Amino acid sequence: MTVRDADPTGLHRVLDDVVVLPQAAQRLDTRRELWPDEVRVRVQRLNLDAASYRQLERAHAGDGNAVRAAVLDIVRSRGKMQNPDTGSGGMLVGVVEEVGPASPLGLAVGDRVATLVSLTLTPLVIEDGLADWDGRGEQVPCEGYAILFGRSIAAVLPDDLPTALSLSVMDVCGAPALTARVVAGYADATVVVIGGGGKSGSLSLAAARAAGGRHLVGVVPHEAEAQRLRAAGLADEVVVADARDPVALREAVEKAGGPADVTVVCVDVPGCEGGAILATAEGGTVVFFSMATSFSAAALGAEGLAADVTMLVGNGYVPGHAAYALQLLREHDGVRALFESRLG
Repeated sequence: MTVRDADPTGLHRVLDDVVVLPQAAQRLDTRRELWPDEVRVRVQRLNLDAASYRQLERAHAGDGNAVRAAVLDIVRSRGKMQNPDTGSGGMLVGVVEEVGPASPLGLAVGDRVATLVSLTLTPLVIEDGLADWDGRGEQVPCEGYAILFGRSIAAVLPDDLPTALSLSVMDVCGAPALTARVVAGYADATVVVIGGGGKSGSLSLAAARAAGGRHLVGVVPHEAEAQRLRAAGLADEVVVADARDPVALREAVEKAGGPADVTVVCVDVPGCEGGAILATAEGGTVVFFSMATSFSAAALGAEGLAADVTMLVGNGYVPGHAAYALQLLREHDGVRALFESRLG
C-alpha cells in the first residue's frame, strides 16, 4: 500500500469490478491495515438510521433476533452497513485506534469520536456478533472496527453529554444546520416541520426559531406525540395529520397559520412528497431530510401541481453542523427532553 494507491474518497477500498464510490459499491475491503491517509476506529456503538431500522423491524415482524441476524448478514456480505431496501445505514461511535501518517482529519489515538459520514460508505467489521444488542432499538452496542478515509468526517465527543445522547444528536445534525441556513433567507418566515416531534424535527424547529422564523408549526402523526411536542415548547402550533394524505396535510397546515415559506420533511415513511409541496407557499422551499423520500415523486409532483417551490435534498453535511446541533440541545430543554424520552 503506497500513497499513490490511496484515494481520499476511499476508492482504493472498493472491491467491485467497476469504478464506483464506496457508497455505491457492493462490497468494501475491510482489512485492518491502513493506507497512509486513513484512520481505524475501535467501534463501541452503531446508530442505525431510522428508515433502515424501521424497514428491518417491519420485514422481520419485530423479531429482535431476526433483525440482529439481518444486520450481521449485511455487514458480513458488504463490508459495510447499508440496508439493501432503503440504501441507508447510520453512523457509529468509538475510540481512535490508529492514525495513518498522512491523515488530514486531526484525530489522535484515544480520541472518542462519532463518525459524521454514513455507514453506507464506511468499511466495518463486527467482531462480537452483536451479542449485547436485542435487535429492538436503533442504537447497537458493538465490538469491532471501522475505517475512515481522508475525506471522512468525525467529531470528538463532548465530555458534558452522555455518549448515547451525543450519538443521537450527531446522527441528525445536518438537518438543523441546513434548516437555519434556509430560514435565514426569508423575512419572518412561517416554517412547517413534518415530523416535528422526532430527533431531526425537534432540532429543526429549534434551529428555525434561532434563524428568525416567526411562526413555527410542528406536524406529528398522533395525539400522544403532539402532547410531547407541545410540552417541549418548540412550536407555536402543533397539528396532528397524516403526512401521506396531501389534502389533509395542506388543510391542517393552513388552519395552523400556513402555508409555509419553508417546509422541512423529517419523517421516515414514504409518500409525504405531495403533501409537503401543497403545504408550501409559492416561492417557498421544501427541504427533504428523510431517506424514505422519493425524489422522482417530489420532482414530478411539483411539476404536476405547477408548484413554484425550491426543493432541497438535505445531504447531512453543513460546515460546523455537529457543534451547532449540540449547542441547540444544550440551549433548549425541550429538545433534550424529547431526545432523552426516545433513548429511554
